[in-house]
Amino acid sequence: MAVKISSLNARRALEALGANIKTARLKRRISMQGFAERVGVSESTISRLEKGDDGVSIGTLAMACLVLGEIGRISDFLDPGSDDTGLLLDRAALPKRIDRKRGSRRAESAKGENTLPDGSDDDEGVGF
Repeated sequence: MAVKISSLNARRALEALGANIKTARLKRRISMQGFAERVGVSESTISRLEKGDDGVSIGTLAMACLVLGEIGRISDFLDPGSDDTGLLLDRAALPKRIDRKRGSRRAESAKGENTLPDGSDDDEGVGF
């Protein structure tokens, strides 16, 4: 049994998505019957999708995007590389400082300034 969405914002977003799908279909001059056949569902399901009904499956949405030539938008949805909030949270979780292990200061001074922990020299300032 599907749970009805109680959030007004979520309902409005689904209605806008449905309207966008309908507009895309009409711009491509695809009839509702032809669209339903290509998506593999009934015309009533397409009507519900275009109205933003929250009971339409995500598979139907994916097939509608495929038929419209916009399947890439599904895979890009909430991409971690472009999730600004997620990136800010990652940045906030970075450590404020990196503590050295005890005794490492003495070992570094014995090796010299331009020597990496593995014993190799770093004349160009690159440590990796």
